[in-house]
Amino acid sequence: MHIWWLDPFHGGSHAAVASGYAAHSAHRVTLITLSQAGGWRWRMRGGAVTLARQAAERYDVPDLIVTTDMLDVAAFRALTQRQLGHVPVAVYFHENQLTYPLPPGRKRDYTFAWINFTSALVADAVIFNSEFHRRDFLTALPAMLRRYHDYHELQTVEQIAAKAQVLPPGLDLPPLPPLPPRDPAASPVILWNARWEYDKQPQVVMAALEYLAAQGIVFRLIVTGEHIDPTMPDLVAARERWQAQTIHWGYAATRAAYLQLLQQADIVVSAAIQEYFGIAIVEAMACGCIPLLPARLNYPDLIPPAWQGDCLYATDDDLPAALARLIANLPKMRQRDWPALAAPYRWETLAPRYDAVLGEISYGKGLR
Repeated sequence: MHIWWLDPFHGGSHAAVASGYAAHSAHRVTLITLSQAGGWRWRMRGGAVTLARQAAERYDVPDLIVTTDMLDVAAFRALTQRQLGHVPVAVYFHENQLTYPLPPGRKRDYTFAWINFTSALVADAVIFNSEFHRRDFLTALPAMLRRYHDYHELQTVEQIAAKAQVLPPGLDLPPLPPLPPRDPAASPVILWNARWEYDKQPQVVMAALEYLAAQGIVFRLIVTGEHIDPTMPDLVAARERWQAQTIHWGYAATRAAYLQLLQQADIVVSAAIQEYFGIAIVEAMACGCIPLLPARLNYPDLIPPAWQGDCLYATDDDLPAALARLIANLPKMRQRDWPALAAPYRWETLAPRYDAVLGEISYGKGLR
């Protein structure tokens, strides 16, 4: 089977999933991509026109088209109807613009949420990266539809739900060496591997570190997320504040360097208010890190119920004490097989599942 994977915003997790699946699939997967230049808003507005032109210039016709939530699928299908109207289309939702949390003071532009809605409506199959994401989007849709004057078309929510499936993103990880025994006398290494952005709440994580310092708890620190603006005052201040404890601060130069940093850490911390799956956390667990996560979003689905009491905290205010408790319980927590929780998400395991699901969509078995 030949699959076109259209990626209008090819970077980050979008690029990782597209490239990872293409490398591991038993099908022939052709990536047709646009860069992140111009930002996601421009790609959602204009990407369909450009990708439709690029599709028209190709001589091959695929058995299936997969695209992401950044494409206006309705516009793309209209523009390619003559050439590709018979080809089924699946849309993969990495995130959505209906429930993505906004920074303080910004109002939601429902133009982009509506593109997500019509894309899901016109697609033959809708794939979410987690069950949480599927529920979140479908639960929020009726309120958006009711915002308008008439013809709310609420029956479309069930139509989308009927063709919705879940496929988690895959991890492209090399075989990792066994973790060396930890020195019980060494101070624990705390990892924060999220973007320095409002939706990841760096200020909550930094406040937890201040609590540890006030309690006299010695720790070391690795900060290895993307920094959109490295001159942000709060980022610069935090880097200076924790310089003495820092093993590494900044985006890792290579994938191998990133994984080496993860393998040095004991605990990975999150305070995110947006996380439709949690790739960074699963990568850290694959490298042996113990997760400490808010009991929201998709995080509870990443942790076995029996372990959630040790790994999940209820509110942002609970993070400092929860982190201190976890450090105190490190010997016990290290006995658990954290890499095993990440193993099901490796591409070696997931690619056959993708192949089967996409094969059913292509041959009509998954269409409703």
